[in-house]
Amino acid sequence: MRHQIELTHSKPTHTAVVRSRVPAKELAQFVPAACGEVWSFFRSAGLPKPGRHVALYLDGQGSIEVGAEVTAPFTGTDRIHYSQLPAGRVATTVHFGPYQLLADAHAAIRVWCAGHKHRCSGISWEIYGHWEESWNHDPSKIRTDVFYLLQ
Repeated sequence: MRHQIELTHSKPTHTAVVRSRVPAKELAQFVPAACGEVWSFFRSAGLPKPGRHVALYLDGQGSIEVGAEVTAPFTGTDRIHYSQLPAGRVATTVHFGPYQLLADAHAAIRVWCAGHKHRCSGISWEIYGHWEESWNHDPSKIRTDVFYLLQ
């Protein structure tokens, strides 16, 4: 799949997250579980319904924050934390297809940045589209936005 890369500025986005250090091979299990945990917390606390799911990769060592967009800061727990997606200049692309192929979108951004002399900061994130029933039958329509914060 060919990814079109764009440069833009991201604004800080409020998030509710589970923080952890997760090996790459465990991300497919951790990400949906953490997103579900955040949604359960918001339902049980009577807080406004969260937005899209997010995964924020803080370094190349497995430090990650996974959860959902929220409308405002909140008081969390030992497990659920208030955080923000970063603000700043980013390289971004939209990935359509199964989550197992997201590495292609990440690679495309890194290659594009190197070719255009942009330095990545080491921080990246994914924002997952709200699940649509049709995606169960046609995974090529699954939308994920991928961002790399630039130095």
